[in-house]
Amino acid sequence: MNFDIARSKLKLCAEAGVLKHGFSKESGGYGDGFKALCQVHEFIAQNTLDPGLNLSLNAHIWGGIFPLIYFGSNDQRSQWLPDLLEGKIISGHAITEPNVGSDVKNMSTRVEIFNNGFLINGHKRYISNAPIADCLIIYARDDHRISAFIVKKTDKGAFFTDNPKVIGFKTAPIGDVILDKCFVPRDRLLGQSGAGMIMIQSVLSHERVFLFAGLLGIMKYQLDHVIHRVRNRKINGQSLGKNQSISHKIADMSIRLETTRLWIYHCARLADQHKKITFPSSHSKIYASESFLQSSLDAIQIMGAKGLEPSQELSQFVIDAIACRLLSGSTEIQKNIISGLLGIGEGY
Repeated sequence: MNFDIARSKLKLCAEAGVLKHGFSKESGGYGDGFKALCQVHEFIAQNTLDPGLNLSLNAHIWGGIFPLIYFGSNDQRSQWLPDLLEGKIISGHAITEPNVGSDVKNMSTRVEIFNNGFLINGHKRYISNAPIADCLIIYARDDHRISAFIVKKTDKGAFFTDNPKVIGFKTAPIGDVILDKCFVPRDRLLGQSGAGMIMIQSVLSHERVFLFAGLLGIMKYQLDHVIHRVRNRKINGQSLGKNQSISHKIADMSIRLETTRLWIYHCARLADQHKKITFPSSHSKIYASESFLQSSLDAIQIMGAKGLEPSQELSQFVIDAIACRLLSGSTEIQKNIISGLLGIGEGY
């Protein structure tokens, strides 16, 4: 893929003020709340039909901007936030590793105190924005706890790569991060030492739900697209939409879309009230990702072979939807979180 294009897309979004929605005026945002953020992301996705841009945009917002606003020191916010909000520097976060996904506590990336800072060694995988990032929030552990660090691509021993390739979110810049005795000065420890797990939980509880605000726009496009198709496709002189099995599939697509919207905007209201959203965001993530996948499959079934033509986006959406079941905590992990918060299951 062309990483210059990926970077320019993010910069265009930044120039339009997209990165400032949802954050307070004191932080440099518009102070308009998470509902406004959801509306803007839905509009962008519906008009670009670009899930990769949606993923990249949300990685920058939740992986880079959000933890600095809520966990960074005053000096860190002053130094980094203006350029992050303006899109002058691109960011994200690095949690996943080759052998560690949802079991974050078992990450192998290590940090040790060295001189007036830290040495980090490790390997992060499938990191959104890695190939285009100027800095990333890197999570690493010592013998006891996980901490977060602001790592620049120019830091000695830091390598932001564009491998491995993935077939989902084909326009999203995704790659590995290699940290080989990477020295990070003390002032780039983000938040308190050992606060990494708290930060990860807070970041992911927001990312996993608001990522799907954009994908609402994709689901709306799918619905409109198949409605147009069945209204105009004739079989034996009748519109295809007269077939009850077809019309019921489309009704189900509409139900999924509107229910997903209700879940996401419910989380936005709670977040705007400064309430914890871990429980509803896990519900939202499961419902949204499963709905996106089923509606993507239904859209192709309704379109028939035409839905598999290269000129159609529908087949790529299926692959993207499969990826959505995995990212920001898989469907199974969300069920662990929910059951744990209900006082049952392994997560309790």
